[in-house]
Amino acid sequence: MIDHPANFPEHRSILITGCSSGIGAAAAHILRGRNWRVFPTARKKEDVDRLAGLGFEAYRLDYEDPDSIRETADTVLQLTDGKLNAVFNNGAYAVPGALEDMPTEALRALFEANFIGWHDLTRRLIPSMRECGSGRIVQCSSVLGFVALKYRGAYTASKFALEAYSDTLRQELKGTGIQVSLIEPGPIGTRFTENALANFDRWIGEEGLKASRHRQTYGKRRVRMEAGEPGPFKLPPEAVVKRLIHAVEAKRSKARYHVTIPTTIMAVANRVLPVSLLDRFCIWAADGEE
Repeated sequence: MIDHPANFPEHRSILITGCSSGIGAAAAHILRGRNWRVFPTARKKEDVDRLAGLGFEAYRLDYEDPDSIRETADTVLQLTDGKLNAVFNNGAYAVPGALEDMPTEALRALFEANFIGWHDLTRRLIPSMRECGSGRIVQCSSVLGFVALKYRGAYTASKFALEAYSDTLRQELKGTGIQVSLIEPGPIGTRFTENALANFDRWIGEEGLKASRHRQTYGKRRVRMEAGEPGPFKLPPEAVVKRLIHAVEAKRSKARYHVTIPTTIMAVANRVLPVSLLDRFCIWAADGEE
């Protein structure tokens, strides 16, 4: 049961990024149903327009576009009289592939979208939360924020960075009334895999595939990824939203929320296994993943 803090107003407000589909879209709809004033954002204008058509106060925010971050943050703070209660940083992408095949520009763009843009938005909201003496910063991380799996190095590096960033931020904000939480999902039923394949084609493509020592593995992995069949532990986006609700509504949020059985298993393995065995376990997990 959620322990609702007494100092939240009747209409609580939250800014949610990455709401075109998946976790962000589910979060926007569910929290609106819980009497939150929701400000959903998306990268593409057509998605923003669709959200607006559903009655949301929706805005364009692209983590790779600093102007869109600044404009949306300023607008939302103005609309809430500087009293925004929470932000849910969500919406990241992967460029699958071996690190030796990863173009430097691909890694730079991914970090802008998965990490730098998150920092830009968060730091624009902290002063108003500090002034109010309360606030919730919730970051959508991943099981790959604390364990590494091969062929996911670019995405994993960005999530490891986010975990360190959030832990540091939580320490620095202690005593301000602002609480920082990480949600760490495992496999969730979204467009993540579909988008990852498109990013592989964009950044590595046929030329990179032909030159890669990993091309046979890429072919096998692509077949599995394109099949798109749900794995035995895959959960819907609502499973993540359940943890988000606790993070923004409980009197005392948790520093971390695990979502899905694989995340829980990996968390235990990460704590108890020596590096050599953890590497073998992670390689086995990556090779056996649907």
